[in-house]
Amino acid sequence: MSDLHAAFVGSIPHYYDRYLVPFYFEPFADDLALRVKGRPRLRVLELACGTGAVTERLLRSLGGEVRITGSDLNEAMLAIARRKLGGDARVSWRRADAAHLPFDDASFDAVVCQFGWMFFPEKARAMREARRVLVSGGQLAFNTWDRIESCPVAAEADASIRACFRTNPPTFYETPFSMYDPEALHSMIVGAKFGEVSVDRVSREGARLTPAEAASGIIRGGAFATEITERGADIKAIEAFVAERLSARFGPHPFASPMRAIVCTAVAV
Repeated sequence: MSDLHAAFVGSIPHYYDRYLVPFYFEPFADDLALRVKGRPRLRVLELACGTGAVTERLLRSLGGEVRITGSDLNEAMLAIARRKLGGDARVSWRRADAAHLPFDDASFDAVVCQFGWMFFPEKARAMREARRVLVSGGQLAFNTWDRIESCPVAAEADASIRACFRTNPPTFYETPFSMYDPEALHSMIVGAKFGEVSVDRVSREGARLTPAEAASGIIRGGAFATEITERGADIKAIEAFVAERLSARFGPHPFASPMRAIVCTAVAV
């Protein structure tokens, strides 16, 4: 398990699901789910499913015959997904490493992943594994964040957190905002024997949060919390400082986070 996966423990999944899912992820989950084409008895593997934002939308958009396997390395995130969707017989849950999938060849019709590929230590191998478990003609759909500069709330929060440290600042956001090169993404997908590759930029805004809620979600809903704690800093003071900076830039009332993602689709050949 990578250090980042290990960092998403304790109360972090709760803050992630309560604040970051509506603020950052839900609008892109809607977009990604609608890119998967339905067909009778469709078998879908979701990688890095987290707390189930995309899973829920896939169930809604693909109908009664779909079968979804939601997978993630982080058991704490899966636990929330199970609580939210565990009563739906169309979904099964599996702890799995995307680079070493515990599934047979050609066992799925679609592989979907929302904002997870950036966290895979073996990115190209994970892409090859996605191709291995897909049938010929199977669908691939995933997204990554564009440059952090295209996501101003995230950029402001990152700069504010860094400003609290004279040396060795937390660097968590370097990972989720690391796969923004469309040409590199295209090459990785083609190299794993996919065709009909599409790489698009998509802009969305999520739910509105107050500056305090946004700061709480950003810091306590991800690995920033672990990095700050490891450095012996006062997480409450940093959270208040980030909220103050967000308020100064975006206003004291609830605001949405403009975000831009790169969305990739392809077909297994």
